[in-house]
Amino acid sequence: MKTLKMAGHAVPALGQGTWNMGEQAARKQDEVRALQLGLDLGLTLIDTAEMYGEGGAEEVVGAAIAGRRDEAFVVSKVYPHNASFDGVQAACERSLRRLKVETIDLYLLHWQGHHPLAETFDGFEALKSAGKIKAWGVSNFDLENMEEALGYGAPATNQVLYNLMKRGIEFDLLPWARERQLPIMAYSPLETHGREQAALLGNPGLKMVADAHGVTPAQIALAWVLHQDDVIAIPKAVDPVHLRANRAAADIRLSADDLAALDQAFPPPRRRRALDMR
Repeated sequence: MKTLKMAGHAVPALGQGTWNMGEQAARKQDEVRALQLGLDLGLTLIDTAEMYGEGGAEEVVGAAIAGRRDEAFVVSKVYPHNASFDGVQAACERSLRRLKVETIDLYLLHWQGHHPLAETFDGFEALKSAGKIKAWGVSNFDLENMEEALGYGAPATNQVLYNLMKRGIEFDLLPWARERQLPIMAYSPLETHGREQAALLGNPGLKMVADAHGVTPAQIALAWVLHQDDVIAIPKAVDPVHLRANRAAADIRLSADDLAALDQAFPPPRRRRALDMR
């Protein structure tokens, strides 16, 4: 599988998301087993956040990686309202307890809030010095946010919404990040909401490319994100069939004709757009 270097580690371009996990006790064991299957398949980067299930998703991740900590690259995120200097210390400690780990591999500011970035990043550096986190980054930052962030530190990544239907970052943010060798993490690479996901996966152009490869539209949509340089995709899947299909998508090679057909179906941006967010 394609790998990228992030925070000094080689990580797979295809990881696992946990948004909406940890919200129902009855589903916890299925979610744990799904993440463990993902690890078996080489999807060793697992992304979570204190916001997901108000810590429930972190507990699912903790159960999934128990006894397998060395296999997993764990990413978590702090709420903006907890992102003061002291706030990030306390929030990180809570995440560590839920994850049942001593160190978080990559800790992100979930989006920019009212606390000054300098204070947040100083808090991250204190966590790093204490061995609580190995690296830090940001999420949902547009180009102006990123330029401001670089004035105070060096984020390891920026996690943003990116898929065939949401290509706005290609106009400015993605080229800017590539110039600085800063990888992008793409959340919701297959969309998440029913209507938007249906519009994506039901697109005739996407279905045409999928039929030509003998795979599903979802696999082509994911393969397209994985085709992009310096981009890591983190789809969420609980169904083992979906997980295996996601892993298979990492092996699909899109031709120039495929890419042209997808550009026609989902035109790239011709002007700057506001950052898409969930």
